[in-house]
Amino acid sequence: MIIKSLHLKNYRGHEESQVRFDDRMNLLVGANGVGKTNILEAVHTLCLSRSFLTSRDRYVLRKGAALYEVEGVFESDHRGEIKVRVAFMPGEGKKVFIGGSSLERMADLVGRFPIVVFSPDDHKLTSEGPEVRRRFLDNIVSQASSLYLDNLLRYRKALKQRNELLQTSRKRRQQPDSILLSSWTEELIRYGAAIIEDRIEFVEAFSIHLEKEYSRIADVVERPSIQYEPLSDQSAPSESVESRYRELIQLKSRHEIDRGMTLVGPHRDDLDMFLGALPVRRYASQGQHRTFGMALKLAQYAYLRERTEEMPILLLDDIFDNLDPERITAFLDILGSDSIGQSITTAARKEIVHNHLAGHDCHTIPVFAGGKVDPTPEESPSLS
Repeated sequence: MIIKSLHLKNYRGHEESQVRFDDRMNLLVGANGVGKTNILEAVHTLCLSRSFLTSRDRYVLRKGAALYEVEGVFESDHRGEIKVRVAFMPGEGKKVFIGGSSLERMADLVGRFPIVVFSPDDHKLTSEGPEVRRRFLDNIVSQASSLYLDNLLRYRKALKQRNELLQTSRKRRQQPDSILLSSWTEELIRYGAAIIEDRIEFVEAFSIHLEKEYSRIADVVERPSIQYEPLSDQSAPSESVESRYRELIQLKSRHEIDRGMTLVGPHRDDLDMFLGALPVRRYASQGQHRTFGMALKLAQYAYLRERTEEMPILLLDDIFDNLDPERITAFLDILGSDSIGQSITTAARKEIVHNHLAGHDCHTIPVFAGGKVDPTPEESPSLS
């Protein structure tokens, strides 16, 4: 999968910009604040219907504009050329068009154009709380499986309704309607159990990719690994996921009514990450956090490539500032290898990657103030 061209109108700092990409390595170069990252956001919007920095379209809409439009021409490994357009107007919402036809649901876009994003915040995957890792997990599996995404959306709806019922009852200091609570509980268990089973299967497959990708960017002294232990409770027997889920819901029912919220389910699960026997979150150095985060994203790329049978588009947002020269060289070698398809990288300073591009064909795209993109960018590896 590659994106051949991109047109932005009233998107972030871009009043109107046109960008053409090479099918391998692309480098967006320009000072901070000129709109390089906005180009990556726009590509992400075409692939997953939203920016990777915010889910609120009003923050993406250029100040004073009535609407934004993003249009791109993709070329699939199997389906040929495809045109995608996303348009947003306050008060009317957002629409996605593929080949001129409007999608009924935003979710129907997910997985058609697999994409992976590297950013300076990737270390948060190992250093911050479980919500970050759940989003990472859901992003990967949703792109690989439309059924998982559908179950996830249904689960979130049931969770929202169940929580509203529990919260209202708590505020009124009365017991929730037993029939209504039972109905939403069964919905929760049905879709939650399916999500958990898919996550268990995902972790088993993903772990193999993680170990391999970690070894490509660092000397493996201690083996990297991830663990997923859903519905962990010593008092619950190890039967089927659905029956275990139901027993834990019953065990926590009094606490849920007292607190006015659902306390059991995949919305509270975590991915535990280790180097050897030590938890990365507690014991890893800053460099180990960064390396583990990079390995997670490379493993995401490999997993999606395997499951979707497409080479995902790889976006890299200003990541080289935080890497030592050896890591930069190793990473650029990976980008130039046959295991990676198209990549689009941003860099504020040319010299950051200048000395590491020897032997790599890199399409360099200068970006200037106001989101202006050079219509005749360089085609050589040299950035000078």
